[in-house]
Amino acid sequence: MTSFRTREVSAAALWLLSATWGAGTPGHDTAPALTRVAAFDLPGPGGKRFDYLTIDPVGKRLFSAHLAANQTYVIDLRNHALLGTIADTPGVEGVEYVPELNKLYTSNSGDNTIGVVDLSQMKVVKKLPTDAKPDGSAYAAPFHKLYVSDERGKAEAIVDVRTDTIVKTLHFDSETGMPQYDPVARKVYVNLQDQNVFAVIDPETDTVVGRYPVGRCEGNHGMTLDPERHRVFLSCEGNHLMTVFDLDTHQPTAFLEMATGPDVIKFDAGLNRVYAACSSGAISIFQIDAQGRPQKIEDFRVQPRVHSLAVDQATHRVYTPEQEEDGRPVARMVVYEVVGRTPLK
Repeated sequence: MTSFRTREVSAAALWLLSATWGAGTPGHDTAPALTRVAAFDLPGPGGKRFDYLTIDPVGKRLFSAHLAANQTYVIDLRNHALLGTIADTPGVEGVEYVPELNKLYTSNSGDNTIGVVDLSQMKVVKKLPTDAKPDGSAYAAPFHKLYVSDERGKAEAIVDVRTDTIVKTLHFDSETGMPQYDPVARKVYVNLQDQNVFAVIDPETDTVVGRYPVGRCEGNHGMTLDPERHRVFLSCEGNHLMTVFDLDTHQPTAFLEMATGPDVIKFDAGLNRVYAACSSGAISIFQIDAQGRPQKIEDFRVQPRVHSLAVDQATHRVYTPEQEEDGRPVARMVVYEVVGRTPLK
């Protein structure tokens, strides 16, 4: 286990950070919703794009795809130590953890494969060929299936994680965006981003059982899910909107502006809050009230070219990787705390 330098932010510095990194929303005159509390270096190289993150809540591990560096990191969330660097993940975009098997699956756009990572060995033990540019992924645990969006291949590859074989590939007339598994409805959702359509897959049969337009949302690439309240939040890359989609009526119910360059979007269930990483240099933050009405809090300023983030549902901390600092190349993970958090009752 290798530990890398961690820069903790002292309590005395928090006010200065809040002032420097404050609100980006016009007319915003209250304290920012997040404050930076730590940052730690990764093996690099600096200046190279990162992509998806995912968290193992039981093992307290963060998995981070360093897309342009062709490697994947395993990080201990308790002390920010690097537990391992996984090689042979060229152009890694998506990362998905399967807890019962202690395996990680990487979407490798560099060689169009799904990498099977044995975390006890910290190495890729198998590769599964896909159509073109595997990207986001989702795990349907009751069905032991992994769903991987082959974005450029306009397909969804379905992996049986017990045998590590692709058991079916669904093809669409659109590039595929981020999928999500709904444990309440027991369905898989996938964005058809060229058509501005939200598709539903039944994992019992692996057939498409619904397709629904997403209204004003253009280029619905990112997706995050609130299964308890039957809604989905979409990141619309084409026109910089955050769209709320009702899973009961199959209709979009709200559209809110985000910062430019929205990409990965995540939901904090305990705070009923949505975060979207925007490559223009912001995290767009939205609060959802108990009646399901969304309100934008702010565009919280971060470094440019931030494409991804993850939310620890236990601590409400937000993790986001940075590839530059004021134009200087870096490779690091930044940690934010929520300011004045009040969990939803």
